[in-house]
Amino acid sequence: MDVKKAIEYCLSKKGAEETYPFDETTLVFKVGGKMFGLVYDREGDKGLNLKCDPDLNLALREQYEGVIPGYHMNKTHWNTVLFDKDVPDEEIMRFVDISYDLVVKSLSKKVRSEIL
Repeated sequence: MDVKKAIEYCLSKKGAEETYPFDETTLVFKVGGKMFGLVYDREGDKGLNLKCDPDLNLALREQYEGVIPGYHMNKTHWNTVLFDKDVPDEEIMRFVDISYDLVVKSLSKKVRSEIL
């Protein structure tokens, strides 16, 4: 999956917003004011940080070379998916869905009802 397609998919999620809270190149995706994804470019290495269940995080890291502990994130709860590695597009989209759903579930009922 290329970066553009990943960005489009993240922004297709209901209530998703694009922000740049850290610098002009680190794109953060939020829903209900909380981050569910982050795209970065570090010296040509592009990755997508996504939240995930800790047990599933470990399994995904073992299954795919392109899934590593979250770069500059809590490595228990976040993974980085490296673009142009061995992770199929459908899996990356599934990982985005998981991250988005985890964050939406953590929102208050009021905020959730405004989004969904």
